[in-house]
Amino acid sequence: MRRVHVALIALLGLVPVIAGAQGLRDRLQGMREASRQERPVAVPAGGTAIRNIAYGDDPAQRFDLYLPAGAKDAPVVFYVHGGGWANGDKTNPGVANKLAYWLPKGYAVASANYRMVPAAMPLEQARDIARAVARLQRGAREWTLDPRRVVLMGHSAGAHLVALLGADPRLLADAGAVRPLGVVSLDSGALDVPALMGQRRVPKLYQDAFGADPAYWRSASPQQQLTRNALPMLLVCASERHFPTSPCDEARKFARQAEALRVPMAVQPEPLDHGEINKTLGLPSDYTGRVGAWIDRLSGMR
Repeated sequence: MRRVHVALIALLGLVPVIAGAQGLRDRLQGMREASRQERPVAVPAGGTAIRNIAYGDDPAQRFDLYLPAGAKDAPVVFYVHGGGWANGDKTNPGVANKLAYWLPKGYAVASANYRMVPAAMPLEQARDIARAVARLQRGAREWTLDPRRVVLMGHSAGAHLVALLGADPRLLADAGAVRPLGVVSLDSGALDVPALMGQRRVPKLYQDAFGADPAYWRSASPQQQLTRNALPMLLVCASERHFPTSPCDEARKFARQAEALRVPMAVQPEPLDHGEINKTLGLPSDYTGRVGAWIDRLSGMR
């Protein structure tokens, strides 16, 4: 009987732990679901928002376009959200700060959704973004944009997607897109997918996105797809982040390979966490100024 009492006491002691773990899982699931919801985005005075422009038949294949006041042949910052390839939305926090910075400078900003895992895996998601870029460029005259002055920008999973498109622009060409000027990758942790998937501990979000096939890892990996025809890139990385890999180490390795191929590529470490790399871009800071200056040089807006 004493053993039964001891076991019962131990079990009762575990109840709060189990309840706490379930509560954490519920909160995380709630955050994921919230990240997929469209929300209002503040547009600077004089700017114009065109919502949910279709580039495919799926409801997820939509982008928003924000035009500066008096737009005429405006260059474009084309932004791709993160969310582990399975979550996120084109209106997620951080978009408003980018509008506040780039629209007054005369840039248009596009922010795109794409189909999520498991409906579309990362390589097909990259093709979605290529289709979205092509759609934007086809409508350039209507929206008073310059289709030849497009810079791709993405955060986290979105950074992986734009880096993949930049590494081998044939995906863009296959979709009918005019070659963009370059890529800004905001803290991608998946520049070398085979190396990432070979880590001792691989978070489930990467397993869900990239599966278990090494051939697929290579096909969806910017490092393995990098060619001499790659786009110039700015690789922003969180200097204090080291799990599951160090994004700055990955960026430097990627840049070394690009240098050997004579592809212009710069690494910009920032002492910010993964979310801050995205959310604070556009707020007044040296960080924003450095990214803005790199884009200005590409776009001829200096």
